[in-house]
Amino acid sequence: MSEPILSVRDLVVEIPTRYGVLRPVDQVNYDIGAGEILGVVGESGAGKSMTGNAVIGLLDRPARITSGEIYLKGQRIDQLPINEMRRLRGKEIGMVFQDPLTSLNPLLRIGEQLEETILAHLDVSASEASDRAVAALEEVGIPAAAERIGSYPHEFSGGMRQRVVIALALCAEPSLIIADEPTTALDVSVQAQIIALLKRLCRERGTGVMLVTHDMGVIAEAADRVAVMYAGRLAELGPVREVLGAPRHPYTEGLMGSTPLASQGKARLHQIPGSMPRLGNLPDGCAFHPRCPYAQDRCREGDTPRLKTLDGRTACWFPVATKAEAAS
Repeated sequence: MSEPILSVRDLVVEIPTRYGVLRPVDQVNYDIGAGEILGVVGESGAGKSMTGNAVIGLLDRPARITSGEIYLKGQRIDQLPINEMRRLRGKEIGMVFQDPLTSLNPLLRIGEQLEETILAHLDVSASEASDRAVAALEEVGIPAAAERIGSYPHEFSGGMRQRVVIALALCAEPSLIIADEPTTALDVSVQAQIIALLKRLCRERGTGVMLVTHDMGVIAEAADRVAVMYAGRLAELGPVREVLGAPRHPYTEGLMGSTPLASQGKARLHQIPGSMPRLGNLPDGCAFHPRCPYAQDRCREGDTPRLKTLDGRTACWFPVATKAEAAS
């Protein structure tokens, strides 16, 4: 097996507060291979975006990585000096943020922003940078790219701005893209176009993608593997078809049950009772046990279940039985 583009090992992010130390990311482990899309899913506050920010080195103080390791193509990057990490961003790691309007400078033309990024990370002339900027817009499906390159961000629709942001993330030919809720602000048809675009570019370039979202539909459509997070920890990790088709963790089962399906018609959706616990008030044992319909005494007391200490896929003492297991 080839070396992964990104390896995250036992990553812990802590935030010191006057009330104690919070852990929004707690011993997270995963890999992303070349040409692979890893979907990271969970409710708000699960630690999805914080994990992505830790990888790219954009944690807001006082949040900091306190333990664990992050490797990009075999090189450890979590301990790099700030200047070296800045050189990696754009060149080796691209970022697609949720709101494309805030990701673009409203005072600069689209072409200027693309050319600035290309010149900063690639050894090319100004004229070649201009040609590459046009090609980048064409690659993400901007019509009449040579003409639109002189436009300002406000002259584009939301979907087109998101395409420009993706072009910015890709124009320096990075090995990894972190896409943080890239389709949330878009309508369904544009969402489908952006997902198809990410998948195509990922396959053609061999780029690894970390796709952060709360939408199980986006995960099912775009991702190869999925990491389900809850209260800063990995609840389940595995191939999309296996995890979504036969969820093993009760939280994953709850997320799937609360996702509307066309085949359900007007049937009432399942709702997970309660809400995500506050990081400063996590329950003992499994963090999900107050909301879990299968919770037992072991879930409420003692050690927190971890992926690597169990079957490598599910952090649950009593995984949900699959249909095949129930029938046997």
